Amino acid sequence: MRAIIVTLPQKIIPYIPMRRITVLLVFILTTIIAGTSLQAATTPFTGSMDMALTMPNGRGTVTYLFGKGAQRMDMSVQMENIPSLLRTTVLTQANQPDNATIINHQTKSYSQVNLTHAAQSALLMDFNSVYRVTRLGRTTLRGYNCEHLRLQSASETVELWVTGDLGNFSTFQILQAQNPRLATTQLAAAFRNNNIEGFPVKMVQEVQKQRYSMELLKLTKKAIAASQFRVPAGYKRVDASEPTLNSEQKQQLKNLMEKMKQVE
Repeated sequence: MRAIIVTLPQKIIPYIPMRRITVLLVFILTTIIAGTSLQAATTPFTGSMDMALTMPNGRGTVTYLFGKGAQRMDMSVQMENIPSLLRTTVLTQANQPDNATIINHQTKSYSQVNLTHAAQSALLMDFNSVYRVTRLGRTTLRGYNCEHLRLQSASETVELWVTGDLGNFSTFQILQAQNPRLATTQLAAAFRNNNIEGFPVKMVQEVQKQRYSMELLKLTKKAIAASQFRVPAGYKRVDASEPTLNSEQKQQLKNLMEKMKQVE
């Protein structure tokens, strides 16, 4: 699948069986960037947000840069069986939150995509599962006053530590602003009906006995240079569906497929 929202760093990743980055992980990655357009009505935040990402077959870091009317997400992931670090960048504009530029640094290429269409077509974006919400009390995490919540559906369990201390970063409002269709789903209803508001400082998801997590590491207010929101000079534009493997990646993919055949 073209799961560019999370798995786009290389085209190798869609061939890996353990590529399950599921519903709320995708939700957070897509909506943090898109949702900063909401800040236009208040005082815009400029600065950076660092998050840690873990999954059964790898780990990584995600850094968001928020500028004046522009946002950037840098993701670096180290996957098992792939020696090189996978790096990708996503650029968006606050006045066009659904449109994104995806940058592949290893191939020095970029593509233009529609995040809403990508989210709707992603295999694991089942926002209409019925979620049961359990409130587990309050705690302090990373210095933020958080409410601990558990969301359960027939296929997964998600624990969230949600804070209202971050002001403009509002989960349900971001969901609603990014895509009106998503605002009418069962996931949105779970947030709305249970008055869940704020930003998830930490999120742990378990599905099919596999564990995924994202956690806020640091939020820093600072000026961001406008050049951070532009495609680097010399990068070539490609179609989002066009394979962009370099020679090293092709060899890695060949080796990986051989290993998979041996396992079978």
